[in-house]
Amino acid sequence: MNDCLAGGEAVDPRAGPDPVAFIRANMRLMQVPSLPEIRLYTAHPGSGLRRLTDPEGLTNPEGITGSEGQGFEPGREPDEETEADENEPQPPYWAYAWAGGAVLARYIIDRPQTMAGRRVLDLGAGSGLVGIAAAKAGASEVIAAEIDRNGVAALGLNAAANGVAMTVMTRDITGGSPPAVDVVTVGDVFYGQDVADRVIPFLERCLDTGIEVLVGDPGRAYLPRSRLRLLAEYKVPDFGQTKGSALTPSGVFRFEG
Repeated sequence: MNDCLAGGEAVDPRAGPDPVAFIRANMRLMQVPSLPEIRLYTAHPGSGLRRLTDPEGLTNPEGITGSEGQGFEPGREPDEETEADENEPQPPYWAYAWAGGAVLARYIIDRPQTMAGRRVLDLGAGSGLVGIAAAKAGASEVIAAEIDRNGVAALGLNAAANGVAMTVMTRDITGGSPPAVDVVTVGDVFYGQDVADRVIPFLERCLDTGIEVLVGDPGRAYLPRSRLRLLAEYKVPDFGQTKGSALTPSGVFRFEG
């Protein structure tokens, strides 16, 4: 893909448009709100992301689109159920800066000592925002765990745009032992019960091996609050908030046993 990635899998040419070319052509490289130190390829209303995420129109055969051409409601939590959910794609997490990742990245940039010289795993890396912040803070290695083909493309482009290097793991690692790292960062993953049920045991195994776990989240439905100690709080925009609406606090937490 590019020099900042390693360990990725071959791309299936039948899987739709080339995501690297699509992202470069249809998304804007923009500063992240509240994080002027970092730029990300970000979707906008004209991006036409459905052409990438649903190229055959299987989830919307009549071409009816919602916010950002995705067929979902931007003000709705990803875990909220509707009658049409089984026919609608989930929001592409790699195409936006979500609140949990944004506060984790802000925390890391403000406190580079939390990452300097350490090996970091960013679980569910999405756009790569948190991993980019860790690399900028001086992490000795950043591993971005991301299973979505388009997300892998986006985080590679974003890493290159910010002048940092990351290694990518494209398989689901939550069922096994954690890799040899010092810190695991987890942003915006507690949006569904099934995901939380996979992630929490993995984080417990991380603690058992002496790995520090940092969580960024705006208070999503399945956040394991009883296991978290608040480290910092920021007001940042989250995906789906209307322009001009009041910002809600999002927290950075340490996951504890």
